[in-house]
Amino acid sequence: MSTETAQETYSLSEILASVKDSNRLILWNDDINTFDHVIFCMMHHLQYSEPESERIAFKVHNDGKCAVLEGSLTEMEVYRKILKAEGLTVSVE
Repeated sequence: MSTETAQETYSLSEILASVKDSNRLILWNDDINTFDHVIFCMMHHLQYSEPESERIAFKVHNDGKCAVLEGSLTEMEVYRKILKAEGLTVSVE
């Protein structure tokens, strides 16, 4: 009698992400969202203070991107989906 097990496959990005201790949520500059909307989202969803949220908005505007959160891949994916639903351009690295 033999026992068969299901084989799981993972992409290279999934493997590399699981090896990392932490992942970063990156907010990208775009021509769609206003400073006020970005500031609102940072305060409402990530619980940043208003001055911190303003600094993030200006950093994104000036540098093109800003790491706004760091944590597990699962946690970053949850926040990525929330901010994407708000219309922000975000990725996980």
